[in-house]
Amino acid sequence: MAKTTKATESAIAAVDAAAAAARDAKRLSATLPKKDAKKLNSLAGEAKDASQVSKKRLARRPRKVTKRAVAAIARIEKATDKAEAKLAARAANATKAVKTSATPKSPTTRATPKVSKSPKAAAPGLSDGLSALTVVQLRDRAHSAGHTGFSRFTKAQLIALLSS
Repeated sequence: MAKTTKATESAIAAVDAAAAAARDAKRLSATLPKKDAKKLNSLAGEAKDASQVSKKRLARRPRKVTKRAVAAIARIEKATDKAEAKLAARAANATKAVKTSATPKSPTTRATPKVSKSPKAAAPGLSDGLSALTVVQLRDRAHSAGHTGFSRFTKAQLIALLSS
């Protein structure tokens, strides 16, 4: 039986993570606009290539394999975060447009500003603060807020859930 070093074990873990990231990126790209989906698909292909390494290469150069897989995962995460931020911005703009179009103002009445005592209205940059949190922290907040069914939500979906 061959001896497995720590470097080889970490390379195997990185390769598995790269394969999982490629699958997740492919799934996410189906929900994105064409331009973002194209970029994410190409990065998913790179991650898949990084995860398909021979046992011989893995045994000979485990650190190089690890480095390549980790870099592919980082590129996917960066592109995913960008795409999710765009989706969240589009969703915010869409809800803003719906709210403004739902309450038509008549020319004879003057609109009075509504004062809300909710904590969401008191903190104007709430979604900005949420975007700085990790997905794990957002899930903890959603759980403590009493929400259910959010375990597979993306970061953008969790932010939308918590800011609504």
